[in-house]
Amino acid sequence: MATSVAEEGQRGLNGILSDAQAKNLTDLPTELLEHILCFPVLQHDDICNVSCCCKRLHDVCHGGGKVWGHQYKLRWPRLQMFYRQNECCDWLREYKTRHRVGIQIRRTVESISRRFFTEVPCVGQVLGDSFAEIESLGMPEHYCEDELLFILNSDKRKSLTLKYYAKKILYFLRQQNILRSLKTFMEQPADQQSSLEGAVLVDQYCNPLADVTLKSISAQLDEIAEKVKKMLRIKNPSHPSLRTAQGDCSVVQDFELQRQVVCALNSVLYEQLQYKGNEFDYYNPLNSYIHQVLLRRTGIPISLSVLYINLTRKLGVQLEPVNFPNHFLLRWCQKPKGSEDIYDFVYIDAFGKGKQLTAKECEYLIGHQVTADYYSAISTTEVLLRMVGNLLNIGKRGEGNEKSYQLLRDSLDLYLTLNPDNVQYLLLQARLYFHLGIWPEKVLDILQHIQALDPSQHGAVGYLVQHTLEHIQHKKHPATPEVKKRSAAEHLEVQYSVGLIMKHKRSGYNCVIYGWDPKCTMSQEWITTMRVHQLSNGANQPFYNVLVQDGTCRYAAQENLEPHSAPLEIGHPEVGRYFSEFANSYYFANEELQTRYPEDIVETLGTVRELYHRPTPGDTDGDTDRDRNNRRAAPV
Repeated sequence: MATSVAEEGQRGLNGILSDAQAKNLTDLPTELLEHILCFPVLQHDDICNVSCCCKRLHDVCHGGGKVWGHQYKLRWPRLQMFYRQNECCDWLREYKTRHRVGIQIRRTVESISRRFFTEVPCVGQVLGDSFAEIESLGMPEHYCEDELLFILNSDKRKSLTLKYYAKKILYFLRQQNILRSLKTFMEQPADQQSSLEGAVLVDQYCNPLADVTLKSISAQLDEIAEKVKKMLRIKNPSHPSLRTAQGDCSVVQDFELQRQVVCALNSVLYEQLQYKGNEFDYYNPLNSYIHQVLLRRTGIPISLSVLYINLTRKLGVQLEPVNFPNHFLLRWCQKPKGSEDIYDFVYIDAFGKGKQLTAKECEYLIGHQVTADYYSAISTTEVLLRMVGNLLNIGKRGEGNEKSYQLLRDSLDLYLTLNPDNVQYLLLQARLYFHLGIWPEKVLDILQHIQALDPSQHGAVGYLVQHTLEHIQHKKHPATPEVKKRSAAEHLEVQYSVGLIMKHKRSGYNCVIYGWDPKCTMSQEWITTMRVHQLSNGANQPFYNVLVQDGTCRYAAQENLEPHSAPLEIGHPEVGRYFSEFANSYYFANEELQTRYPEDIVETLGTVRELYHRPTPGDTDGDTDRDRNNRRAAPV
């Protein structure tokens, strides 16, 4: 009896199992299959393999379905802003296009290092042919930017050379888009041009990698305006500015009511929020960027005036910009029907905490008399020219480093977009490019334009044309880069190698070596100026090219350098030009630098092991896989 019951139970269990085993994955509902195939661990190649299994799974993984949509969003989340929610789309096609663009972008970035390692990289010059290939793919422009951001946001210490050029390309692409926006802005009627929008475009062009938008800047001004309204509400609950909605520019006509707005604004801006003119660091370019003015609550007369005039406009009071020499001002008309008499205006000094001045007091401000023309209102274009002109002057005052040259180039681009026929600045742009040795073809275009505008410049133009043509001819037959081998007899005194992180014994700065000479190769004037003769070994010792933590490049004597006791990353913008990776205690030279110093990698690894990874008994030197692989591959 018991046996028969057991047998019957076993048969029932086998039936259940056989029924369960008969169920296939493809028998599941489509929604459940999609849910399974959207599991985060599955990659695009997994989905491709699944879709090839059978027609059922192929249909579930169709291009416009949930599975490929999930793969696309998982791989490139930043691109979601370009699609409407629940938008019907062929996600498989979008995925393939974005994938092809990514491959082409990486090829382009990788090729730049090989082609332009020996020159000053000018991205606009080098991208022409490469981006023609990318444009031929017919993809949206934001795909390019997304791939560049993908490269930049990858492992912080690796692919440094790839990131270095990706950053330059992204900088260039964003600037081109901003220039197009600026040109569109300039085509608007003058009375529709906003000084705030123009100031944001200038800011964006000089800081293309920063997150600066007109929407975010306007939102910050709206917050300040709300604080002003709060103060107005206390003093005059029925003030018409309190009824002004955001974006509404209805004008307050009564002068007493206007005065209440100006007084409340001064109180909020300068007392409550502590905005002030930057007297102690006046020539810092950050004073001209509107997002930095809002962040640091300081600026120069013109940037604070742009902030001030747009705040009063939001509150119903119309002010006008005045291109006063040496000190930008705003004017406030005191006559109901307007006037051109300079004495009918109150002049506001936004740099001086909103102080109100008469026409005569404005002259005391700058210390000399001026004609009535200087008290006239100016257009938005003239405001932007004054703003960009300030940046130009800061760039010309610079120390001749990469940062100041970049500012000079950016401000010249902006100025010539606003005023394309200014011969003085066209000539300055041509001379700058010629001096930096970049983009000679564009130099010739600029010089041709100058000659057409002003034939009297033929002397300066002719000189630059001749030397630019020589530069182009020289580029056709580039000199073979010098290869420095440590084993050569003349290099035996060189103690250190590229990639080592060093400390300067006298100045105390941290740096990384990216080149060396067996003897000082600088001019006698430089040797005298730097008092090299006071060193114990003078100029007759190895000197090293180093990238310094503060962003400078220096040429240091061997006796002044020593290996850093605790190596750290060097935050220099040019690190990626020479090195592909930071390997915890040294920088790994990229292919181009290794070609110049083919024996240095072995020396660097040996020094690193000796200084930082002393082996213990039974240890395998504590090397990384990269170190061991490079010892096998490197020539002995």
